[in-house]
Amino acid sequence: MAWKLIPPVLLLAWVVTICSARDRTDLLNVCMDAKHHKTKPGPEDKLHDQCTPWRKNACCSAHTSQELHKDTSLLYRFNWEHCRKMEPACKRHFIQDNCLYECSPNLGPWIQQVDQSWRKERILNVPLCKEDCERWWEDCRSSYTCKSNWHKGWNWTSGINQCPAGAACRTFESYFPTPAALCEGLWSHSYKVSNYSRGSGRCIQMWFDPAKGNPNEEVARFYAANINVEAVRAGAVLPGTRTLLLSLAPMLLLALMT
Repeated sequence: MAWKLIPPVLLLAWVVTICSARDRTDLLNVCMDAKHHKTKPGPEDKLHDQCTPWRKNACCSAHTSQELHKDTSLLYRFNWEHCRKMEPACKRHFIQDNCLYECSPNLGPWIQQVDQSWRKERILNVPLCKEDCERWWEDCRSSYTCKSNWHKGWNWTSGINQCPAGAACRTFESYFPTPAALCEGLWSHSYKVSNYSRGSGRCIQMWFDPAKGNPNEEVARFYAANINVEAVRAGAVLPGTRTLLLSLAPMLLLALMT
């Protein structure tokens, strides 16, 4: 009898509200479905060197974190120094980039499904703090590469990435004339340079001081909430709501018929 007292419109609004809260949670504290990621994030006390900020809650294993620090790791057989030796300051940024990608549980709002042999999900347009991008570019501008997109187009005949035929080794600045060209183009728009600064709560930091907590948790919550609000406004059925809607279907039908 209680359902008869609830107007159908209010009942539907209640369902959307419940679904939205659940889906917002689904975007937080998650790992990508990719080659070396754990199924669920959790503590990893022995993470190596630049991956240590994620020790309390990581999507990567200790072994993965160690491999990320090698010039040519066994994870992807990718050689940073495909042209000539990379400057240590530059390499540091690439290791931090890899640690963020493999270890962070705070990239849920930007995870997209893909159909690739080595992963089923990727990140797209993660809002990288502008200082992180600028420092990356500044420290790498004098190092050398032969490509502006490192996701594809390599010569893999030797088992390790090599420059494709006709690709000239030039400075990073030649292939990436601006910080945005580097951070956005390097990995097929995995990142998007943000107008926000580190500590703003609106951009992802590539690295942070774990003693001060993980600032990317707040950023993920902010963008996850916005994603779900926009989806509700657009009338979209959000991920994870289908089961709940089906379970409530008999009650909704009863309310609408009486």
